[in-house]
Amino acid sequence: MSSTSDSCKEGASKSNDDGVCELEEKLQNTSVADISVCANCGREGSSDNMNTCNKCKQVKYCNAVCKKVHKKKHKKDCEEYVRCAAERAAKLRDEELRIAAELHEEKLFKQPPPEEDCPICFQRLPTIDSGSTYYSCCGKVVCNGCVHAPVYDNQGNEVDNEKCPFCRTPPPISIEDEVQRTMKRMEANDPQAFFNMGCYYRDGIYGLPQDHTKALELFHRSGDIGYAESYNNIGYAYERGDGVEVDKKKTMHYWELGAMGGDTTARHNLGAINRMAGNVDRALKHYMIAVRGGYSESLKSINHLYTCGHATKDDYTKALQSYQEYLSEIKSAQRDKAAVASERYKYY
Repeated sequence: MSSTSDSCKEGASKSNDDGVCELEEKLQNTSVADISVCANCGREGSSDNMNTCNKCKQVKYCNAVCKKVHKKKHKKDCEEYVRCAAERAAKLRDEELRIAAELHEEKLFKQPPPEEDCPICFQRLPTIDSGSTYYSCCGKVVCNGCVHAPVYDNQGNEVDNEKCPFCRTPPPISIEDEVQRTMKRMEANDPQAFFNMGCYYRDGIYGLPQDHTKALELFHRSGDIGYAESYNNIGYAYERGDGVEVDKKKTMHYWELGAMGGDTTARHNLGAINRMAGNVDRALKHYMIAVRGGYSESLKSINHLYTCGHATKDDYTKALQSYQEYLSEIKSAQRDKAAVASERYKYY
């Protein structure tokens, strides 16, 4: 019975139209019985007990002697198969990378879900920070319209409104008390509690020392359990070198994570980076998603692109319509009263 190398033509095998070399194609079509035959002497044996070529792994020998004798004759075929296998692996890697890139792009430019509703008025929470307040007593985020709204007892008398509007817990008596409450929320795996504590360490406030390394640790924990704004802060750390080496690629990576998680600031930052790099189309896509999420600065950026001739009138019109739709979902008379009463209650 002829050996594998004898079945191949002398010299390097050519590739067919599908990119598979002739030798590889022959080897793929070789029967199980042929594979269990010594390529040198033709003796049959069990595949498990035979000696295999160390490089191509495709031909077998009954013993080391036959393997050594056949080495010179098999060399060209062996090298050709290894080359073909490497080419095939490279094409497979390229295809996998292409598919991964397409999936990433699809995920990156997918409109994230809107902010959750206020647990009291059940209306969509505003995007900007001054539109709502986080309470470390219960972990609830309440719109500032409900925070500012008067509270009445069962006889219609207005009562103390300093307590948490959701759980009616009195406010913390000191900054130490606030830190302790935040730590308890962290024990409950509250992502915003981890985020807030990270901000305390980053800025060195609430009686805590400034510690960028600790802040990043807390931001990572917060982001991992679902708080997208933490990834935006990690991106800033890598952009500025706060506790880490400046790394623009990691800045982009974490802003992309934040954007995909629904953080509009991270999304706007991606738009700004792409605009400065000359990738106007990508910048516009990021800005449009941020506008639909209620980020007014992105609306201003689209207006600037339109003014400079880098965006169409239709682009700007769509952005305005998206922002108006957002406003219609968050506006309320009570929130307007709160915004008039205090600048810190501004919600758009």
